[in-house]
Amino acid sequence: MDRVALIYNPASGQDSPKRRAVIDDALAVLRSAGVHADAFETNAPGRAGALALAAVGLGYDTILACGGDGTVHEIMQGLVGTQMALGVVPLGTANALAADLGLGPTPAGAIEKLLAATPVRVPVGQIFYRDSEGVSRSRYFTVAAGVGADALFMSRLDARLKRRFGYVLYMVQGLRVWATHSFPLFNVAFVDRLSRKTRKEDVSQLLAVRIGDFGGVLHKLAPGASLHKDSLSLLAFKTRSRVHYMLFVLAVLFGRQTFAREVELLDAISVECGAREGSAEQVFVEADGELLGSLPVRIEIVPQALTLLIPQSAGVNGHPAQDGLDRRGSLEAGASTAEPEPLMPVRK
Repeated sequence: MDRVALIYNPASGQDSPKRRAVIDDALAVLRSAGVHADAFETNAPGRAGALALAAVGLGYDTILACGGDGTVHEIMQGLVGTQMALGVVPLGTANALAADLGLGPTPAGAIEKLLAATPVRVPVGQIFYRDSEGVSRSRYFTVAAGVGADALFMSRLDARLKRRFGYVLYMVQGLRVWATHSFPLFNVAFVDRLSRKTRKEDVSQLLAVRIGDFGGVLHKLAPGASLHKDSLSLLAFKTRSRVHYMLFVLAVLFGRQTFAREVELLDAISVECGAREGSAEQVFVEADGELLGSLPVRIEIVPQALTLLIPQSAGVNGHPAQDGLDRRGSLEAGASTAEPEPLMPVRK
């Protein structure tokens, strides 16, 4: 990396008076390694994506997303299909992608590893959904996309309380959803990776997982999932029973989950979800922890879509970091083509 745009979210993670010092320290580490680095602050929803697009047009070769999974998610929307490299610096409430990449929990440690990282071209997920206005849209994702109870959980999170209480709020809100949600069923049709045949199910929750290690209490949620796979690891909950949900969560916490009739682990090329005939219940949709909208939904894979910085010392889910970089690739369908806005660094 030669020219780095460090884009950070001042509202990401729990409130901390040391946040500005963390950003300044990150810039100092980069500059001491001979890297030209500038920092840019996101100050409104959608701002991080616009800053990333601007950086693409102004000669930066690397963007470091400094925040949580939501910040990474927003920034990557403008990078899919470009040659810009993306690095992750954990500074949020949820840092699942950073955990999967073996970057550690601290921004300073992550920067040191990213300086020696290898740029690797990886597939990403793409989800097509209907927003709150009923307009059809799409988003790319790297961690997971969910339909059902997990998206309802995201819809109930208060951003201000999340910054204050962090994972404690996650646990409290998760228990509230478990205790009060009706877990309505919806239709799912997925194309199996091996047989290429379409299979249909009624489920109350679907997760399309792209990483093997979420870190924290979830850790190995979907065994076999990987950033390098050209398929989706699907967790299909074919039950409305709160007992089955709780038993599965407890099994995940202790790393002893199994997959059977109620909760199935599937390997799919694509999946489509729709409301059951006659159902009036709204089913929410999320990607990388960001609430998007509601059914209907289609989820698929965009191959070789994003250049991600992966530490040389840390293989991802059994896949060692690759040497070199495939620089091919044009702008994929759904990637933003908006005009970049002027960049004004907030740290010199």
